[in-house]
Amino acid sequence: MNNTDKTFSESGKEAASANYSVQAEAPPAPDMKRSAAKQLIEVYYSQLTDGCGNDHCSNVHCASSPYFELRGKDCNALAVKSIDLYKDKAQLCEQNKNKIPRNDELVVPGPSSQKKPETSVVPKTLSLTDGVVQEHATASTSNSPLGAFPKSKTAIATVTKETVFLNKEKLDSILDECKEMHSWSSLVKTIGLVFSNPDTLLQSFQCKERDDQMEVEHNEFIDIRKTKAQTSTQGTKINVDLDSLREAYSSLVGIPDLPFQNALINAIVSLSKAIVLDLRYNKPIEKCPNYLNIFVIIMEIPLLHSPEFIDSAYPEFCKALGRVPLAGQSELAKYWSKFSAERLQEMVQSLQQLITVKLCDADESRWSNGAHLNDDEIITGPVRVMKILYYASLYGGVRDSIEMLKTEQKIVESENELQSELFAGAGAVGMDREIKEIRQANEDPLGKELGVRAADCRKPLVPFEDFVNELLNEKISVETDYKYKLESEGEDLAHTAQVKFSFANHSFILNMPSKQMSLYLDSRVQMYKERRSSVIQTLIHGWAMMPFLRLRVSRNSLINDALVALEMIAMENPADLRKQLYVEFEGEQGVDEGGVSKEFFQLIVDEIFNVDFGMFTYNTDTHTFWFNSMSFENDGQFTLIGIVLGLAIYNSTIVDVHFPPVVYRKLAGKLGTFADMKDVDPTLAQSLHEMLDYGGEDFEDVFMQTFLISYKDVFGSTITHELRENGDSIPVTQENKREFVDMYADFILNKSIERQFRAFRRGFAMVTNESPLRTLFRPDEVELLICGSEDYDFVALENACDYDGGFDKNSQTIRDFWEAVHSFTDAQKRQLVQFTTGTDRVPVGGLSKLKLIIARNGPDSDRLPTAHTCFNVLLLPDYQNKDKLKERLLKAITYSKGFGLL
Repeated sequence: MNNTDKTFSESGKEAASANYSVQAEAPPAPDMKRSAAKQLIEVYYSQLTDGCGNDHCSNVHCASSPYFELRGKDCNALAVKSIDLYKDKAQLCEQNKNKIPRNDELVVPGPSSQKKPETSVVPKTLSLTDGVVQEHATASTSNSPLGAFPKSKTAIATVTKETVFLNKEKLDSILDECKEMHSWSSLVKTIGLVFSNPDTLLQSFQCKERDDQMEVEHNEFIDIRKTKAQTSTQGTKINVDLDSLREAYSSLVGIPDLPFQNALINAIVSLSKAIVLDLRYNKPIEKCPNYLNIFVIIMEIPLLHSPEFIDSAYPEFCKALGRVPLAGQSELAKYWSKFSAERLQEMVQSLQQLITVKLCDADESRWSNGAHLNDDEIITGPVRVMKILYYASLYGGVRDSIEMLKTEQKIVESENELQSELFAGAGAVGMDREIKEIRQANEDPLGKELGVRAADCRKPLVPFEDFVNELLNEKISVETDYKYKLESEGEDLAHTAQVKFSFANHSFILNMPSKQMSLYLDSRVQMYKERRSSVIQTLIHGWAMMPFLRLRVSRNSLINDALVALEMIAMENPADLRKQLYVEFEGEQGVDEGGVSKEFFQLIVDEIFNVDFGMFTYNTDTHTFWFNSMSFENDGQFTLIGIVLGLAIYNSTIVDVHFPPVVYRKLAGKLGTFADMKDVDPTLAQSLHEMLDYGGEDFEDVFMQTFLISYKDVFGSTITHELRENGDSIPVTQENKREFVDMYADFILNKSIERQFRAFRRGFAMVTNESPLRTLFRPDEVELLICGSEDYDFVALENACDYDGGFDKNSQTIRDFWEAVHSFTDAQKRQLVQFTTGTDRVPVGGLSKLKLIIARNGPDSDRLPTAHTCFNVLLLPDYQNKDKLKERLLKAITYSKGFGLL
């Protein structure tokens, strides 16, 4: 299809004329009458698409009117409507009446729709020359919705070549002319023409070199459908003159009442649909290097967040932008990464506003009866666009160096190879097991293309929390989303149109409770698969059925029993670690429905991190534990500790672990750097900072430091280490102090504990290597997932609490209970949480997510309160007064230990 055909097709002119010839019921008229009717139909169409320029127009058939009912309709529907308006002799706006010829055979529709004899005049028509609208008289033209196009094909081609682009200078010329004529009609038509056509818009607002080239070439029109694909070495190129573009938009939005707004909205809707077709069939980005200019130009429109654009134009454009292929998304992310943090944040906020408004406007039945939020492109389109901005924020933020990323990649690859060997040879010490293919988590293709992850960026341009949409998280069905995620596994996520949309694959927009629920569902599915596999192996091979990871331990020898059992399982079949954990304490009758496992984890963590055990050291300044580089324990002990931590995540149990944040970064495959030193040893970090900040010429005399460092072990003995060969003879100077600091931090955080941490990470990966942990959570979120929150908001717990057995929130005993609880100290409140749930840690999302149930346990008595920790149920007798309730409750939470059957 050539450009002339496309211009007429998109404006709807041909559709209107063709429909008229079929539908008109009047008998055939002379050529002059037919030509006049055709012109009138086109004027109606122009009124429906571009409006009259009066933002307060009261004509319901005008796109400029606030009462316009056809906004968002496609060009074909508007073309049919223009014929109906002609047949009904509908009202024309005053500005549009001047565009039609007057004669005694054609009625000029108006408020009275009466025939008035008029003297024939030569109609005035509009054309664009060098991007500027000009008015001239002609005797053989037809009023096109986007300007006057001569009937001859030669003339049409000439005008098309002259109307291919727009820039700041041409726009200023149009504005000046419109002000002189006291009419914005020329501006409205220019906006409608340029912004509705990908071919014209991609050539607009280009850098000055490109504008000069276009002038030299006499404005040669580029038809991307006829342009041969560029060679792969050229790639894509964005060459928008941002300063000129923003100045142009500033001039436009400064016009009172924004007369061009409706024309721009309709143009963007048409543009978006044309882009979708282009991307589907023509591969325009491969053929035209600067096709991505279109998306930059539209995203710079300062009115996108306004209600008028959010209604139709913005969501339609997001659908189109979300379908851009991976290479184009990568180029856009790199381009937008150069924007200021403030501008990028504005773009994110406009998308958040679009999503929120559409969610608020949707009725309750919209995503029911088989329709899911994941299938609604009005929502998923902006999320896809936000992903491009998310990676732009990472790409333009403070990232680790390329050299460090390469070093980390080598470490991760070697660990993965070792992990595969361990799983492949696990059956050597026991019965032969079926070797399963390791399930690989889908890495985001855009992040892979850009070579950036959230863990690689210490400070993004836009804070991570700005990408989270809380209302969207309330509307998401995590179960449905997880189903879609499973269906997308193994698919090429780079081809977004063919893959089921899952918000879990766009985890930047999810809050912690949604991510945790998605991880919980994944763990339960994997547990079910392992249980099913165990049953099948029993039926086929006759092996003993082991549907659970069963641990039988004694409270007196908890560490020894647990670590020995886990070591045997890890050696025989590591896949058994992904079965559901079932713990039994010797001599106790408790049935593990979750509560027994919680206490098991709490007890084993308390013992493992006891400094007397010698595996970790404790820093009194940061209140965190660090790996003991001089530990006498073998690698297997640290591996088993990693397994315990992985099991806690896999079984959705929060544990009281106090690691510095750098540990979770290292678990994500990162290396510790000087930026992490403050979390491990703030005193040493402060000293090194002072060394870096000191600029005096007497540096060596002040610090008297060489590349030989010393530190103390757990026994208080001093140990020395040379950071460089012959380090004791190499002084630290102004020139090499940065090298010294980096090497010092690398030794403390990486090299000195390399053996211990490698074993620890290996055990952690045995449980979590097939889970979506690394793709769903950032390192700081993994810490929150393991340790829980420290926000003990008991007002939120009270508001979320449920009651059973005859109690309700107005019961006197319940009122007494909450009055007593609110008077507790912080330590007593922690004991209450421990008593009712099995752990004193607050779940992700706060105490409101705990879902505590208080049930009546008989009438007033001297019995102590009891709890079902597996189900977060507190059994409370109906005590006769508050003092007795408080005394009984405090005794129960202070001296509770062990499990029994009630």
